[in-house]
Amino acid sequence: MAETKLTIEGVNLVEFFGVNNAKFDIIRRAFPKLKIINRGNTINAIGDDEQVKLLEEKVQAIQEFLFRFGSASIINIEEILAGTAPTNVPTEHNKDIILYSPYGSAIKARTPNQKRMVHQIEDNDIVFAIGPAGTGKTYTAVALAVRALKNKLIKKIVLTRPAVEAGENLGFLPGDLKDKVDPYLRPLYDALDDMIPIPKLNEYMANRVIEIAPLAFMRGRTIDNAFIILDEAQNATNLQLKMFLTRLGPSAKCIVTGDLTQIDLPKNQKSGLDKALRILEGIKGIATVYLNEEDVIRHRLVKKIIKAYEKSEEHEKTLRERRKEPTASSNPNPDELQDW
Repeated sequence: MAETKLTIEGVNLVEFFGVNNAKFDIIRRAFPKLKIINRGNTINAIGDDEQVKLLEEKVQAIQEFLFRFGSASIINIEEILAGTAPTNVPTEHNKDIILYSPYGSAIKARTPNQKRMVHQIEDNDIVFAIGPAGTGKTYTAVALAVRALKNKLIKKIVLTRPAVEAGENLGFLPGDLKDKVDPYLRPLYDALDDMIPIPKLNEYMANRVIEIAPLAFMRGRTIDNAFIILDEAQNATNLQLKMFLTRLGPSAKCIVTGDLTQIDLPKNQKSGLDKALRILEGIKGIATVYLNEEDVIRHRLVKKIIKAYEKSEEHEKTLRERRKEPTASSNPNPDELQDW
C-alpha cells in the first residue's frame, strides 16, 4: 500500500482537470484500484505501489504535454494514459502564452515588442532588451527562462544584476553577504515568485538549479546548459559587460536587459551597455529588441510619466546645445535649465 501527493503546477488547471473535472474523471477511471482525490491543485492517491507509481508517471506526462502545447483534449489525455503517442496535437493554442503560473493563470507576451523578445530568443543565443521601466523586459526574460527550465531545454537559470545603488545610500545593511545583496536582486525574486511555487523555488535555489547573484560573482566562470539573464545592464561598466558576455558556454542562452535613461553608476564611471550595443550590432546570433512607452503594462499613469521625463530631457538637451553655440542670442537664461 502506497500513498502519494502530486502537485499540479505551471499549467492551466482547467486544461489539466477539465471543466467540471471532466478530464480528471478520465484519469481516475484509468486507475480503478486507487483511491484518488483532488483538492485545488493537488492530487492525493492511495493504493497499490505499482499503480501509484504509474499514476505519478502519467500525471507528469500530461503536465509535460501541457507545458509544451498549452492545451490537451480529452482524446489527448486518453492517449497519454494508454501509453500511445497523442494525435491531433494542438499547434497554436495561444502562441503568445509563455507559461502558466502555479495558479493556472497565463503568463504571456502582451505587446508587440515583448512578442519580438520571445521570437528573437528562439532564433538567437544573445538578446538585448532595451527600454524604460515598466515595459516588461525583466518579467518576460524570467518567464522565458522558467519555460526553458520546465521544458528541460536547460539545466539551470542564472540571474544577475550589478549591485549599484539607485541614487540612494543604503549604508551598511545587516546580515550575511546574501542579506546584503538581496535588496538589489529583489525584482528577480518577485518575478520568480509569480511563476514557481514557493516550496519548489526554494528547492531549486537550494540545489542551485536557480542561481541569483551580483554581477561581480560571475567573474572566472563558464556557464553552460543554462539560461542567463543580466538585468539592469546599464549599470554595468564596459569591463563588467565584456566579462559577463564571455561567460557563456556552448549551450547557453542569454538575455541582457537595460534602460539607458536610468544609469546609476558614479559620475566617474561610464555604462558599458551603449558600447556593447554598438560594437555587437550585426553579429549573427545576437539580436536587439527596443521597447518603449507603448509596452508599459504598469499603472496607466506610468506611460504619461515616462513621456513627461522624455520631453523634459529633450528640452534640457536642446538648451545645453544652444549654450554651446557662439552667438549671444543662443545663450539661455540659467533659470531655464531648472526642472520644469
